[in-house]
Amino acid sequence: MKKKVVLIQDNEDILDIMDQVLEEEGFEVTASLTTEPIEKLEEIDPDVVVVDEHIKGKKKGSAVIEELKSDPQTQDVSAVLTSTSANLPEKATACKADDYIEKPFDIDHLVEVVKKNT
Repeated sequence: MKKKVVLIQDNEDILDIMDQVLEEEGFEVTASLTTEPIEKLEEIDPDVVVVDEHIKGKKKGSAVIEELKSDPQTQDVSAVLTSTSANLPEKATACKADDYIEKPFDIDHLVEVVKKNT
């Protein structure tokens, strides 16, 4: 059974690259430029959620992760924050993310972090 990843990024090119890499690694990916998949988490049932800090819409990625981690139904879903922010480790800790990926990212590191958190 394939591990499921919800991937939310702010840049379509980066979203496409991450999606392709993770699918080649055998993951089933739900990729989006918006937080729409978060509304369908129960239906998707992902093993890990990878969210960019600067997503289009009203919320920051850290706020999305904080909500996931404070909801008893989704608190056990692994969450990874991605960003170009210099203080990403602090942001990830503050929102209770399980891990983080700094951009620009190394493809091997991306795969390693996602595998580690599924």
